Amino acid sequence: MSKKKIGLITIGQSPRVDLTPEMEPLIGEGNIFVELGALDDLTSEEIEKVAPFEGDVTYVSRLRSGAYAKMSKQKILPLLQEKVLLLENEVSSNILVCTGSFPNIKHNKPLLFPDKILNAVVDSVLEKNGVLGVMVPLMEQKESLVKKWGDRPLVVQSANPYQKDDDFVTPARKLKELGATVIVLDCMGYTEEHKRKVKEHSNLPVILSRSIVARVAAELA
Repeated sequence: MSKKKIGLITIGQSPRVDLTPEMEPLIGEGNIFVELGALDDLTSEEIEKVAPFEGDVTYVSRLRSGAYAKMSKQKILPLLQEKVLLLENEVSSNILVCTGSFPNIKHNKPLLFPDKILNAVVDSVLEKNGVLGVMVPLMEQKESLVKKWGDRPLVVQSANPYQKDDDFVTPARKLKELGATVIVLDCMGYTEEHKRKVKEHSNLPVILSRSIVARVAAELA
């Protein structure tokens, strides 16, 4: 069986050393990731210029330095589109490393959108009277990010996966108190350790974005 290259396109900077080591074992032995980031070619000063204004849809991602940056969806779209088309020249499929919604991205090869995958998974596991618990990096993202969940009953809390030692215990317990029956860690930056901690302190099923997406990518490899 031939091995394939799978593109991993982050809205921040590559390489995603915080993410690829957890995803690689799930994509099949010998298959490899090729990484690009929307902000790879930008200086620190240029990255500051993609920061969101008030009212912008805000996303957050890791930088190569280990720090994180807030960015405006509208400002990064052209950069992201460029990387998608560029990476298609050498991979069999691409993964977008963001759970936000990007319906207008053009692509010629399979492009996995985590938000669509997560929606399908939630549809299959959330019971009729269930309440979806959503954990996002920043509460300022709440309004824009939860729109993708439609009219499902949901509750939201925040914990930043890119901020060292951020509190995951309190929001995990709060989601339980608010009536969540399933929790989605709604950012590709959340790790297996974050999942373990949230599960331990909520005693609820927890869906980790990166592992679900990697398993779907393995089916295309």
